[in-house]
Amino acid sequence: MKRTFTCIVCPNGCEVEAEYEGTTVLSVTGNLCPKGKAYVTQELVDPRRTIATSVRVEGGSLPLTSVRLTKAIPKDRIFDVMAEINRQTLTAPVHIGDVVIADVLGLGSDVIVTKHIDRA
Repeated sequence: MKRTFTCIVCPNGCEVEAEYEGTTVLSVTGNLCPKGKAYVTQELVDPRRTIATSVRVEGGSLPLTSVRLTKAIPKDRIFDVMAEINRQTLTAPVHIGDVVIADVLGLGSDVIVTKHIDRA
């Protein structure tokens, strides 16, 4: 099969074409740098994503704080991870870098706070 990707790794935005069978990549063309080939290969073999969302904060100057993952996770686990994040409620104050969930679902990525929230 053939599939065309727009590479998002660098500012070039190359149109990269990949020929593959299942998870075996046969060829990658159109990339102007090696990062394009690596990006397309990962998208075909093991697609990963990061998540940025928010978590409730009790007793805070704001009702929510932003959080993100420290590493990309398998794309097919996004909804499982979001369910875990949605179960969380923090108590103010919260600080940038606080770990909300360590090693979420054993995927090797932590959920961390990205916005400081003071007590109300």
